[in-house]
Amino acid sequence: MASSFELSTLGHRIRHHRLASGLTLDELGALVGVAGSQLSLIENGKREPKLSLLQEIARATETEVTELLSTEPPNRRAALEIELDRAQGSPFFRQLGIPPVKVTKGTSDDTIEAVLGLHRELQRRERATIASPEEARRANTELRLRMRETANHLPDIERLAEKQLKAAGHSTGALTHRTVSIMAEQLGFELIYVSDLPHSARSVTDLENGRIYLPPASIPGGHGLRSMALQAMAHRLLGHRPPTDYADFLQQRLEINYYAACCLMPETNSVAFLAQAKKERNLAVEDFRDAFGVTHEAAAMRMTNLMTTHFGVRLHFLRVDGDGAISRVYENDGLPLPTDVTGSVEGQVVCKKFSARSAFAEHNRTTEHYQYTDTPAGTFWCSTQTGSTSDGDFSITVGVPFDDARWFRGRETAKRGISHCPDESCCRRPDAEAAERWQGKAWPSARVHRYMFSPLPRGMFPGVDDTEVFAFLDRHADG
Repeated sequence: MASSFELSTLGHRIRHHRLASGLTLDELGALVGVAGSQLSLIENGKREPKLSLLQEIARATETEVTELLSTEPPNRRAALEIELDRAQGSPFFRQLGIPPVKVTKGTSDDTIEAVLGLHRELQRRERATIASPEEARRANTELRLRMRETANHLPDIERLAEKQLKAAGHSTGALTHRTVSIMAEQLGFELIYVSDLPHSARSVTDLENGRIYLPPASIPGGHGLRSMALQAMAHRLLGHRPPTDYADFLQQRLEINYYAACCLMPETNSVAFLAQAKKERNLAVEDFRDAFGVTHEAAAMRMTNLMTTHFGVRLHFLRVDGDGAISRVYENDGLPLPTDVTGSVEGQVVCKKFSARSAFAEHNRTTEHYQYTDTPAGTFWCSTQTGSTSDGDFSITVGVPFDDARWFRGRETAKRGISHCPDESCCRRPDAEAAERWQGKAWPSARVHRYMFSPLPRGMFPGVDDTEVFAFLDRHADG
């Protein structure tokens, strides 16, 4: 059975030769022994003719059957109509939920070309927003490199956060949930904690009714709730619009996370705290964390925003999963890190000799672990703390070049590692004796992370299921 597109081309070719012979549908039908209405169905690609009928049509139009069966459209008009049929029959077009354009004799070529142009542009944008894993890694790498050029510091957002905090009456100490609520109220929003948020959304903002929906306030500690609320507010304060591509999506995520960090650890107070600790040669992520009531990771990442700009200290930050893969990274101190062909570091496995990996072997996970590591790029001092989530173990590391270790607690550590990475003989090549012993005698089954195959979801808000979000808002709009 011929495909719909093959039938469409065949129908156009029959019509072309019929018109070239000066015949109407009824006239050709009389010559070949079928009704004109049946020929109309064939010409419109709705019915497949028998070979015997094709032979009669070829004879009546003084052409060859092979000419009728050619896969080439007979003229430009036919080519345009066939392309439009193909576009409007695609799954992508059906997802739009709009009726197809019906082409008649009176429809001009220019009109069809304009409609096809819209189809092509929509499909181009669809491909751009889906973003393959490689495209996502490239966009993330470009953003990381841009932030490195600015020392990971965004002064405009710093000033905006301080302005909003001052308006809410916050001056010192840890930012309270009550103050976060006041900040939301000043923007015209109420914070509402619900248990039925869409699984793909961390929060949902109802712009029409002035509500920000968050997970239940019973989450242990609740530290993340302040950050989620601040991030939701940041979208409004920073004038964000629905992202146009993955790069725009990542830029917005960085900016809202940055704003939340600036509110939880305000620049003025943070710099004063860090300056005093540096003066005492007692810089420590755990002290910075406890002073502002945030997570260890948030405090470590915040140091990357401030240490270079305000103190001239270059540093690196790593979040590493239990299997050694880097899930979050920043560095401007030259620490040698593994990269893929796109230049991306995320997802790469860090050297086993780094404290980000060796700390997993430590029994005491409540304190920071310190280590000097000799690398081909020089010696680095690092502070690492490990933790666990439902997804597994992770480590948070902040480190600096050897000379700057003098400002940090833990500089007296005698623990030392030696890394030769990216030389594979360092930790990526198995012991020669073990390799020889097990060659061809072992077959491990690899665990594949599902996110490796997950493109950026389609929709107005990348990463979020629009249908779930809108259904959620419908449930709560009148509540």
